[in-house]
This record gives sequence, C-alpha cells and structure tokens, in this order.
Amino acid sequence: MCLIVFSWQPDSQYPLILTANRDEFYRRPTQATDFWNDSPDVFGGRDLEAGGSWLAINKNGRFAAVTNYREVPSPAGLYSRGTLVANFVTGSQSASDYLHAVQQQGDKWSGFNLLIMDSTSLYYFSNRTKDQSISPLPPGIYGLSNHLLDTPWPKLMRARNSFIRAIKESIPPSGKQLIELMHDNYRPPEEQLPDTGVSKEVEKLISSCFIASKDYGTRNTSVLMIDRHHQLQWMEQEYLPEGAAGERRQFKIKLQQNHLS
Repeated sequence: MCLIVFSWQPDSQYPLILTANRDEFYRRPTQATDFWNDSPDVFGGRDLEAGGSWLAINKNGRFAAVTNYREVPSPAGLYSRGTLVANFVTGSQSASDYLHAVQQQGDKWSGFNLLIMDSTSLYYFSNRTKDQSISPLPPGIYGLSNHLLDTPWPKLMRARNSFIRAIKESIPPSGKQLIELMHDNYRPPEEQLPDTGVSKEVEKLISSCFIASKDYGTRNTSVLMIDRHHQLQWMEQEYLPEGAAGERRQFKIKLQQNHLS
C-alpha cells in the first residue's frame, strides 16, 4: 500500500472505515483479493513474488495493512514487508504482543509503516520513528502514505479531506464514492512536493493520490468497512497499466462475534 485513509471510531456504528491505494510495478505477480488457500480464514490480496500481503483480514477480526517508508538509498531488508501483514493475520498473538516482537527485530525489514487491529485495539508502528514506539490509536481520522502517520504530504491531505467530507455526508459512505475519491490524479505544484530522495520527475509522478504510467502505478483501490454487527464489506477496483480500469469486486463477510464487541 502507498496511501491509506481511515476512520477509527470503536464506539460507533462503523468502528473501521478504510480506503487504500496499492501502488506497485504492474509486472509484479499478484493474487487478487480472496480467501487464501493455505489459510482459509484469511481474506485479502497476496504478493506472489514474496508471499506476503499489503492488506488482509482474518475472519476473527485480525486486520493488518502496510506501506513502505520511502528513503533513498533504501537498505535491503532480510524479510519482505508484506510478511508483516501475513504473519499477523495467520497468527494468534495479540496485536500488542505481535508488535513488541516486531519491535525487537525491526531492522530486519526495510522501512515500513504497519497498522494492525485485534478484537480490542488498533495500533500503528513504524521502524522509522525516532523511538520506534508502539502507538495504540485513539478514535480519529488518519492518513498514511510513504512517510510517518499523518505526515502532511499534499496527496495525503487531499485524500484525507475528501474522505472526511464523504463520511460527514453519510455513514457509511458508499464504496463507490470512496473508490472515486482515491482516483484523484491531481499533481501539486513542484514547490509543494516532499523531497524523498528520488528524482524530480519521479517525485511528480508519484505525487498524486492515483498514479498511472506504463510500468508503475495504482494497481488497486480497496474499501473496507466493519460495522458493529461484525459485518465486513469489502469493495475493490483493479487497474491496468496507464490507469485503465480492470475488474471491480464486492464481498460481504461475517466476522466472528468477539470482534469489537
């Protein structure tokens, strides 16, 4: 994932509403979002090159999402960052225990941002914060891209502001509306761009919420909504090279009753 905006309101009708863009090279092999053959209680997309995932959930409500932390040069990690998601949703540790284990060996991955949720809490952790602290998130609306949580990059602020408007208009907002707000190809002026160590040309290309080019771009937009009755709604729009729309899929999944109860 490269851009995530989400509402975490554990005492509301919809504790979690999230929409996210996954940006990746089109040539990287990917398994479309579905239940996993080797872990049939897990639902999400799968990276077929390294075996991990960018966004997945277990039927017991264990949820995880990861974004890369952009840095140049980027030290190679021993493990793929997608394993941070896959290992949590296929495991049994609490979110807190899992993050403490990750914290102890954070240097084994390249820079990452990790969101994970169990039946009680939603946490944020990055191996690029100064103190590498584990942060349980209070109720709120958040944005995450390729720097730290809520870093005010123009693309993140545009997506977050559009998301806030959408959930103010309707709870829940429509999945179609959340997909459309992430399909925003506006590129801010050059003077507003962050300096992350890539070339100016690349910085411009990846400055929009929705990225489209011949080789690299937004591969899919996912919308995930969980209500107080433990019902998960998931909508996903796939994209092809140059941003052409691919398949759109919708799912409804009943989570186990101990989730957010």
